Amino acid sequence: MEAKVKLPPLLSDNMVLQQKSNVRIWGKATPNSTVVVTPSWANKEVKTHADEKGCWELQITTPAASFEEYTLTLTDGEQSVTLQHLLIGEVWLCAGQSNMVMPLNGFDYCPISDSNNVIADAPNHPGIRMVTIKPTVKLSPQEYAEGSWQQPTTENAPKFSAAAYHYALTLQRTLQIPIGVITCAWGGSRVEGWLPKEILQTYKDEDLTLIGSDKTPVYLQSMLMYNGILYPCHKYTIKGFIWYQGESNVRSSRTYAERLATMVKHWRSIWKQGDLPFYYVETVPFACEYKEDGYIGALLREAQQKALSLIPNSGMIGTETYEATQVHPHNKKGIGERLAYMSLNKTYGYQGIESEYPSYKSMKINGETIEISFSHAEKGLSPWMNISGFEIAGSDKVFYPAEASLNQKDHTVIVKSPTVKSPVAVRYCFRNFLKGNLINTRNLPVRPFRTDKW
Repeated sequence: MEAKVKLPPLLSDNMVLQQKSNVRIWGKATPNSTVVVTPSWANKEVKTHADEKGCWELQITTPAASFEEYTLTLTDGEQSVTLQHLLIGEVWLCAGQSNMVMPLNGFDYCPISDSNNVIADAPNHPGIRMVTIKPTVKLSPQEYAEGSWQQPTTENAPKFSAAAYHYALTLQRTLQIPIGVITCAWGGSRVEGWLPKEILQTYKDEDLTLIGSDKTPVYLQSMLMYNGILYPCHKYTIKGFIWYQGESNVRSSRTYAERLATMVKHWRSIWKQGDLPFYYVETVPFACEYKEDGYIGALLREAQQKALSLIPNSGMIGTETYEATQVHPHNKKGIGERLAYMSLNKTYGYQGIESEYPSYKSMKINGETIEISFSHAEKGLSPWMNISGFEIAGSDKVFYPAEASLNQKDHTVIVKSPTVKSPVAVRYCFRNFLKGNLINTRNLPVRPFRTDKW
């Protein structure tokens, strides 16, 4: 006999519920019936009534995190459903495009570093639970999306998002509690794909008639990611968002910062949990459109930095250069760890873990040299010689490779070039792909920057 109580796939065995919260539980049942939910951690039933369509929703209070497994029983008086092997811990939603999708198994011709070792180690982490939402094309916001919670094994770990899994590993190592991750990503998607129709209608450059058509690839279409996989997750109580996207917006850096901020504001509004943390990844330097010396990638990274000032309770981790022709860096361990460091510092209060990246602060022209000062470089920068990635220009606005050295007393960088006798501007890694090596004492890379607005 078919069960009367129906739950979305996102509410399944093995799930992690956010600790010390009033978490939402929802689904369908016999119309106008009484739905009773009984969590095994409390000697108290929680009741609600299904409406005339059978839809219902309620909240249950969760205890502090632990590795004790619980159950959750739901009934409408006729049939019961029991969810098993539940954990209470911290839950994060990880979204974005292909770099967030990229599994531990890697992509064709594009492996993940140390993946075999990480996969072999998966059974040692039963306190981590992962769910991957299946991409589904929908023209209107959906109630449910396909994807259920899994405990890591050597068989399922290869399909986990590598960045999200390493994020969970690092969080658990420090917090020492269960970690749940919802991976909600779509390869090639633009930021506009993660926005609802009512917002997209205000953008004059967005042709909504292309949505659902075969005139442009699905992954580049607006709204579909929001409708099919993001919106169905919005009732699940979480701690915050992780975002790894940008490469498909390199031609729209002018609007990216504002639209990313609009996206975050809207997501927070539908989750109804206040200003949830939003931490994201700076796009990796690569030869956009096969041009290393171009600037569209640099302009997008600049827009991502601008977004920091537009999004409350946000942070952006820095990335480093890998391969000019590779938009999918293999070191997802480093990405996941840096995202976790930011969460541990900013959200969980671990002040001994640094998460702020050295950033351009000011410059001073001294004859043939320019002295650059940085924020978040109080303990100095490295290396002290053979620094790469700087360029310098005079009033002709032509940039040349520059020599750079550290002023170890003031923690500044002195930049010069024999070609430029009267410099007026400096850039650092401000190209699609240009290798820089300047880091702080916690190995966090200096953010790309330019002192000009040319």
